[in-house]
Amino acid sequence: MIYPSIDKLLNIVDSKYELVHISARRSKQIAKDGFLQLAESEYISEKNIGRALEEVAAGLIEVKKKDK
Repeated sequence: MIYPSIDKLLNIVDSKYELVHISARRSKQIAKDGFLQLAESEYISEKNIGRALEEVAAGLIEVKKKDK
């Protein structure tokens, strides 16, 4: 089972493309700064991209929605 679920993530973010952009940007930030928003033991994933997706699922990354 993949965690976090894509269905759960798409309830938070409007599109898959936006999700990729947000998670890639946060993953690069983690790699550069090493700053994690959760304790090391709270992450399920070992890789930065997975950790970024976990942060999105947990609501730790603010996603601004555009008005249509």
